[in-house]
Amino acid sequence: MAIKFILLVSRIRLTKWFASDWTNKEKAKTVKEVSQTVLSRRTKMCNVLEYKDYKVVYRRYASLFFIAGIDSDDNELLVLEIIHRYVEVLDKWFLNVCELDIIFNFQQAYTIMLLIGGELQESSKRAAINTLKRMEETEKAELAAM
Repeated sequence: MAIKFILLVSRIRLTKWFASDWTNKEKAKTVKEVSQTVLSRRTKMCNVLEYKDYKVVYRRYASLFFIAGIDSDDNELLVLEIIHRYVEVLDKWFLNVCELDIIFNFQQAYTIMLLIGGELQESSKRAAINTLKRMEETEKAELAAM
């Protein structure tokens, strides 16, 4: 199972593409079409929809929509769990995450993403947070050494 793309949307806040066969024009068109489709759906509707040859799985947290594009034969429930895990780690790292945390700390939001090449790399929240703390300590030590 490989996630093809991740979008954080209220207005476009974060995009991450895991498949390299998309042109910039295709990416922009996909972001626009998928965002409009997801934002126009009612809250009681299913969190999975079809888009071209892919499935789009999304989940809403407050004003942000976390959207993932996957192959049509991948497990939607697993992707919903990955999205939820990402939000939990963001919440723990930023101490009650909000949209402004992602806007002003988008580098950290990218770093926190638990995916490499569209595949889940770390499922443990504790391990992910400990890794982030070590990275932050290393960065502070490097800055102090300058």
